[in-house]
Amino acid sequence: DLKDKLSANLGTMTGVEVKTDAPTVEECGRDQLLAKIPETVIAVMDDFSAGLTGDHLFLLSPEFAQKLVSLINKEENAALDDMALSVISEVVSNHSGAEITVLSAGGKLPGLATNPPEALNQPKAMVRMPQDKFAVFSYPVTIDGTSYTMWEAVSSLVADGMAKALGGGVTPPQPAPMQQAAPTMASPAMSVPPQGMPMQAMMQPQMMGVNMNGMQQMSTPPNVQALQFPNLQPVAGSAEQGNIGLIMDVYMEMTVELGRTKKTIKDILGMGEGTIIELDKLAGEPVDILVNHKPIAKGEVVVIDENFGVRVTEILPAIEHVTSQM
Repeated sequence: DLKDKLSANLGTMTGVEVKTDAPTVEECGRDQLLAKIPETVIAVMDDFSAGLTGDHLFLLSPEFAQKLVSLINKEENAALDDMALSVISEVVSNHSGAEITVLSAGGKLPGLATNPPEALNQPKAMVRMPQDKFAVFSYPVTIDGTSYTMWEAVSSLVADGMAKALGGGVTPPQPAPMQQAAPTMASPAMSVPPQGMPMQAMMQPQMMGVNMNGMQQMSTPPNVQALQFPNLQPVAGSAEQGNIGLIMDVYMEMTVELGRTKKTIKDILGMGEGTIIELDKLAGEPVDILVNHKPIAKGEVVVIDENFGVRVTEILPAIEHVTSQM
């Protein structure tokens, strides 16, 4: 049971008793989820990368995140700095690993894996959420008598894959072949499941019913004609270009990343002046250029007067697609 695994993981990391109630599952859109969460949240992206592919997002209130960090690091009122965010990423990584174990148990999702979790402390309006409708799991968690909530959001494709792995999901009915001869009686019609059914079936699989509307005599044969669909061509209209123009003066944080590495908490606490940290990039290898923590280009480091700078050497495909629409 995932709620028991979450309680056990949090209890092991914090050293206190943690109670987790059964999560609620619902289908949401962006506006619905924004209405549930506080103005500022700790957002942890943990997207599925193998077995399933799609958005996987965890959300915690700053108070919940601070409580976890304070207990884990054995300090009162811990600041939500980069070190604290790495602790929250580890909490999410442990829970995500437990989910992968449960989903992979039946052998329906071999090789299931996620990207390394990345925690950010940001306003809720800046959080990257799944597109359109998606599934939201709400975990009620109680620590030291105080109630908190951890929200988990997954895209509709991921939710459907999870439902099938757990024995739920709905198999859509196959369309009946068209008959040239005129039928004499109306055949029984299968009721169509609602659009949100695959997510609901994850918790409570349901049987599709048969709608018997009775027999009717047909006096004339149906007039069957082939459907003709117009060619659909993607067109970037002037309205879309105008919408992009509205945000041209908005400032965004640009970061140049020299490299990354992972260290144990013991190694980090043991660092001092003169410590050399080896990064994952080779000397002379292009550095990453990020906007709001998302990579958009690569470049090489240069010196401009007394300041460092970066000469762009490669534009990544995603940003090329955006600029082509302008």
